[in-house]
Amino acid sequence: MQSRISRDQIADRFLEAAELLESQGADRFRVRAYRQGAETMRGLGEDPARILERDGLEGLIALPGIGTRLARAIDEMVATGRWIQLERMRGEAEPENLFQTVPGIGATTARAIHDELHVDTLEALEIAAYDGRLEQVPGIGPRRAAAIRASLAAMLARRSRRGPDDHEEPPIAELLEVDARYREKAREGGLRLIAPRRFNPTGEAWLPIFHSERGGWAFTSLYSNTARAHDLGKTDDWVVIYFGRPGGPEHQRTVVTETHGPLEGRRVVRGRETDCMEHYFADG
Repeated sequence: MQSRISRDQIADRFLEAAELLESQGADRFRVRAYRQGAETMRGLGEDPARILERDGLEGLIALPGIGTRLARAIDEMVATGRWIQLERMRGEAEPENLFQTVPGIGATTARAIHDELHVDTLEALEIAAYDGRLEQVPGIGPRRAAAIRASLAAMLARRSRRGPDDHEEPPIAELLEVDARYREKAREGGLRLIAPRRFNPTGEAWLPIFHSERGGWAFTSLYSNTARAHDLGKTDDWVVIYFGRPGGPEHQRTVVTETHGPLEGRRVVRGRETDCMEHYFADG
């Protein structure tokens, strides 16, 4: 264990998450779950880290009002001292620092990974390491990608508790519909704006955030706030979608307007271009 975060600190974070989710228009059941989780943490008779050490993730899941989703969040906070989901809702996420905790990833590589892949969690980075996208990042070839993949597997082995469906993703049509709804609501000005810390020296609240649930998936959508998106003027085009099943790990994909090839002008999910081709040309 790298951190001895207290149960009161975890409860405070759950309450803050509930307040942010509520103000950002999230489903009321999701909001209530975090408030119930906070109550459980306040009344807990021992440190959550001790429960993890003794009983693993199942020990947390068994607590009233916790369940798998909140147990994973507690495990992340105990292991790293951070909770990337809350940082994202605050607009404070700095994934480059997180990636540098992986052996073999320095500051330059961490920034290149974030700018090229638009991922900000270790779980999403692991998927990119397995589906071939990591090898396409400048400075990372097959050998280095294999080493990073091995390091991630070791780091996530206890936390992830992988099941057979942990790498499942929503259908392409679902992701494209979430993307379309987010961009429509953002254009109409109907979404809560957050002030991201990165690339925002004036502290302006400009980044729309949208929480939605459909098809058994929970989604959070935001325009990309990477250095590359700013450099290319794509902060109103590239949409990062975070998704997960209740109790499952959170993953992410980026949707962009394709600029070349047979899908030029269409919305495309990066890393799933073949699926997009089948989606758009299924009848043709």
